[in-house]
Amino acid sequence: MGEISIRELRDMLAQMEDVLARRGELLITRRGKPVARLLPVEEETSRISHADLRARMSCPSVSSADLLRKDRDFR
Repeated sequence: MGEISIRELRDMLAQMEDVLARRGELLITRRGKPVARLLPVEEETSRISHADLRARMSCPSVSSADLLRKDRDFR
């Protein structure tokens, strides 16, 4: 993990992509004290679509209206 001050970060902002590629994770400091950590974005993994997620979910046997009614009656 590299360390960089806020002042250096401002000066290097245009090259930040290259800096992160070389150094990886950066610890940002202000007056020598850590204030933030900057990480390169990892490669995106394939995401599950909402349709696939809904297809994987099991349907409850009780409707949500019945569950709400039961909860309100309980209170």
